[in-house]
Amino acid sequence: MISNQEILNASILIVDDQPANVLLLGELLRDAGYSCVASTSDPYAVSELHRKNRFDLILLDLQMPGMDGFEVMEQLITIETDAYLPVLVITAQPDHKLRALACGAKDFVAKPFDLVEVQTRIRNMLEVRLLYKKLEEYNRQLEQKVQERTEALRASEARFRRLTELSSDWYWEQDENGRFTKIFGPALEMLGIRIDDKNGNIRDDYGLGWIEDERETLSANLAARKPFLDFVYSRINSGGPRHYLMVSGEPMFDSSGRYIGYRGIGKDVTDTMPPVLASARKNG
Repeated sequence: MISNQEILNASILIVDDQPANVLLLGELLRDAGYSCVASTSDPYAVSELHRKNRFDLILLDLQMPGMDGFEVMEQLITIETDAYLPVLVITAQPDHKLRALACGAKDFVAKPFDLVEVQTRIRNMLEVRLLYKKLEEYNRQLEQKVQERTEALRASEARFRRLTELSSDWYWEQDENGRFTKIFGPALEMLGIRIDDKNGNIRDDYGLGWIEDERETLSANLAARKPFLDFVYSRINSGGPRHYLMVSGEPMFDSSGRYIGYRGIGKDVTDTMPPVLASARKNG
């Protein structure tokens, strides 16, 4: 809501080539309690005055020598890029009212003045203008907060990614349908997954040296959406030694509790496996 004091503190510019009209409107506004009232009889000065002061309301006479009110509004529109032109036109020509509104004016008052009508229209227009400015400021602050939070999330993700890289050999994320959405490092190779070049699908490579019962255990954890920590499994490369891999993973849920996928990390632990355990696994 806009308070009465905010309305009375609004900045107003009177533009009229007739000194008597400027004096009358100025006294009317000051008697009503408005404290920030300026005036000019030079239509050529209006755009620059508004550029510097960004008035909340401009009372603009349409019939002026040299540059009329329509031309003044054309200049003001180039300043008000948000398309809100805070102009209340003053005219003695009834046929100018619709044209003025089409040019961007928000309201009008007719000459000779009805003082009560002038006061009412000025107050109503100022209230709308100030509400519009408040909404504009709120949107600006909201946009800034969104930008700040987005940057914070990006920084957090970068830190998380860096920590993941330091603590593991690979990291992956999957959506609720099992499609990989993020991959860092040789995750597909280590998990025994390849892309079918024929149709672009991703599928498991169970036949490339993976120990079947170990892979079944891992697959069962994923299918049940269970978290798992430091799960060790192995694979035997064709003509080569057995590799031991350790993975940890957890299901992901959104704020409503809906499952949205999996994420996990892994690393090659072949060099850290105790020789006795490695030999037992090899012979088992």
